[in-house]
Amino acid sequence: MQIKRPFFGGERATYHHGSLKDALIEAARQLVAERGPAGFTLAEAAKRVGVTGAAPYRHFADRQALLHELALRGFAQFGTVLREAWHFGQPDPTTAMRRMGRAYQMFAREEPGLYSAMFGSAAMPQDIGTAGLATQAFEMLVAATAAVLAQHGIVIQAQPLAYEIWAMAHGVAMLGVTGFLHAGQAGCDPEAILGSATASLIEMAVRRAKESKGEATRVDQRQA
Repeated sequence: MQIKRPFFGGERATYHHGSLKDALIEAARQLVAERGPAGFTLAEAAKRVGVTGAAPYRHFADRQALLHELALRGFAQFGTVLREAWHFGQPDPTTAMRRMGRAYQMFAREEPGLYSAMFGSAAMPQDIGTAGLATQAFEMLVAATAAVLAQHGIVIQAQPLAYEIWAMAHGVAMLGVTGFLHAGQAGCDPEAILGSATASLIEMAVRRAKESKGEATRVDQRQA
């Protein structure tokens, strides 16, 4: 799987007449990947594009506004990646969820600039635009989690388990992006770690649900 970049013009941040905004966003993507979300300025983005320091202000009020736009586009692309990986839960929900996990890790690994912009600012979850796109991505995970539980004959509120899986996926992704986990070292493949951890979370949730159902049945029988 290769991550598509529908919002960016190419590997280099270059300016062509009429596309300064996109060129600046691409420059920000590169700078955030290299230095993190706090490691660039509008002036640096302008320099990388090859325009004056005043030019970015035609499109962005400040550095945060540029970072915000980068995060918006990142979440939109992230949602597309997860939706394509899920592919309507085919051929079965468990297989499709594993595919989503691999896609999640690949996105973080191949797009560290976008991923850092999306999750590297405390202000992003409070923003209506980014919060809405993030919610759409999470709702896909909730639906996938519910489908996997249903595959095991369990019908319960899937959101708590989805949060656990998301937290695990994010933690593994960040360790991969920062180099603490990488596939080249035995036992450190992020995709394998996430797959195993997710399977364990689901197994525990299924076991708890069955035990709870069994206890409820025994109580009903005693009361009958």
